[in-house]
Amino acid sequence: MSKKQKVIVKISVGLNIALIALVAWGYMRINFVKEQILVTEVQTNLVELEGLISNQVAHHWSEPNLVTVELGDVLNGIWLGITSGGQLGTLSKRDKNILSKLYNKLSYFPHDELYKFADLTEEDKVNYEELQKKLREVGLGLNMQVSVGFNNFISQAAELVEKIEVPLQ
Repeated sequence: MSKKQKVIVKISVGLNIALIALVAWGYMRINFVKEQILVTEVQTNLVELEGLISNQVAHHWSEPNLVTVELGDVLNGIWLGITSGGQLGTLSKRDKNILSKLYNKLSYFPHDELYKFADLTEEDKVNYEELQKKLREVGLGLNMQVSVGFNNFISQAAELVEKIEVPLQ
């Protein structure tokens, strides 16, 4: 092999290593984005929802729309996680199934929609109070240590899906 060919091979190997590193770095960033969306837009909002329900119970449901707005945020976060994870190809079929079931079950609760506030009946308030207990049972509550790992969150979401019974009472 001539010197010229050896130099070309070395340059080619170097470029291939750089390309592999770039692809790996991009893949890690995509996974990070998926995890951040689900942790910040869903897990954190579920914890806030639990806290808001608890607060409303303590204050005799003086501002029920705080709860319905937060549930709307949770639903939007789940939808964002499902669609972005699906488009990026980083969400497994199992994870997508769990998140879809969670979205469907939480959709049964009254929640605000664009330009329309939900009115809560006494039955709705009881259902929300039951949801608050279930959120705490799976480890998604205020003043609790909440793990921010994606796999832990998916486990909590799967457990929550099993605990929520629909249609609501």
